[in-house]
Amino acid sequence: MGKKGKKEKKGRGAEKTAAKMEKKVSKRSRKEEEDLEALIAHFQTLDAKRTQIVETPCPPPSPRLNASLSVHPEKDELILFGGEYFNGQKTFLYNELYVYNIRKDAWTKVDIPSPPPRRCAHQAVVVPQGGGQLWVFGGEFASPSGEQFYHYKDLWVLHLATKTWEQVKSTGGPSGRSGHRMVAWKRQLILFGGFHESTRDYIYYNDVYAFNLDTFTWSKLSPSGTGPTPRSGCQMSVTPQGGIVIYGGYSKQRVKKDVDKGTRHSDMFLLKPEDGREDKWVWTRMNPSGVKPTPRSGFSVAMAPNHQTLFFGGVCDEEEEESLAGEFFNDLYFYDATRNRWFEGQLKAVTNPVPTLPALPGDSGLGEACPGHHW
Repeated sequence: MGKKGKKEKKGRGAEKTAAKMEKKVSKRSRKEEEDLEALIAHFQTLDAKRTQIVETPCPPPSPRLNASLSVHPEKDELILFGGEYFNGQKTFLYNELYVYNIRKDAWTKVDIPSPPPRRCAHQAVVVPQGGGQLWVFGGEFASPSGEQFYHYKDLWVLHLATKTWEQVKSTGGPSGRSGHRMVAWKRQLILFGGFHESTRDYIYYNDVYAFNLDTFTWSKLSPSGTGPTPRSGCQMSVTPQGGIVIYGGYSKQRVKKDVDKGTRHSDMFLLKPEDGREDKWVWTRMNPSGVKPTPRSGFSVAMAPNHQTLFFGGVCDEEEEESLAGEFFNDLYFYDATRNRWFEGQLKAVTNPVPTLPALPGDSGLGEACPGHHW
């Protein structure tokens, strides 16, 4: 009884501390976000001048990171949206939409009226209904100096058949954030984690939300069991058995004034409906076998046709009190959910550089990591 009481008290204390921190971050970031709202509004005024859909064949998009790259559910196409670029002096944010035809090895820029505001580090998920839909949630806008951030909490859908953007307004959804992860699960979008940052403060999340694609409503899930600690830039994928896997990621915490300590997570969890009920979920800690990736965050994830998860790249930061150095990876791993086992990927040389097979189903982030900032 005594131990249980202490444990519950400790849990309530942690919740109070997190709530206080969120309030503090929210207050300080409000002024920053108000400043950036004017700049976002200016860009939206420019975007409002678009009155018709224009499709233009083009060379590959300019360099960018923290964009989303999604697979069209019906065509051999990849859809690139958003992203950012820093040229050494100034940060540029994008809300451009590009389509890559895999068979033709050709890019097309698609200008559509009333797009979402410029952003990066958002999440995009494709679902097949209605001729295909691309759902986009959250992300961030950065000032040209790259020192101030506005975190979005908006939800958009791109109707792929009609090439129209629509903002879907629904209350009770996640707070503004970036670096979160989102997957399609049955007729829902399931969202996990992420972070919110202002100039002086930050907070990492481990909350879980569901958006119902039939009723267009958000609900916050409260899974039982012990789940992942707050983090961003993790793997989130759906297993053939209908569970959702969370692996890895990054978080940081303040150890003393102006000194932060980063943590690269390498733990793995399974989120699934309890007793088959979609209104009740449970977390379970996983211990997969095989050759696991080294600790990292910001890697790209895609689903293969055989239900294996492909895991590519990422970054591992070495942090000292006053410096930060990042090691980037270009290795490939596979996670087999059926066998709960990791495999190291071995690729053979390809004679024809243009793919001739249909695109892999699934969603992936492009260039999802940068030292000190983990998406």
